[in-house]
Amino acid sequence: MATATKKKEDLKELNAEDLAQKLHGLKLALFDLRMQRAEGKLAQPHRIKQVRRDVARVLTLLKEKKK
Repeated sequence: MATATKKKEDLKELNAEDLAQKLHGLKLALFDLRMQRAEGKLAQPHRIKQVRRDVARVLTLLKEKKK
């Protein structure tokens, strides 16, 4: 759980444009992981859950910055 807090603190330092780029990269990574899972070549299935949570963190921060 300590890493999640650290990640959130690191992400809070980024501006909206950087967060949008980070979100795009995470969505591409999630797509790649899903494709690997479909092909049966996914070595670390826990990464899907981690990336989904990272996407949610970035989306939350983007919404907070909009306010």
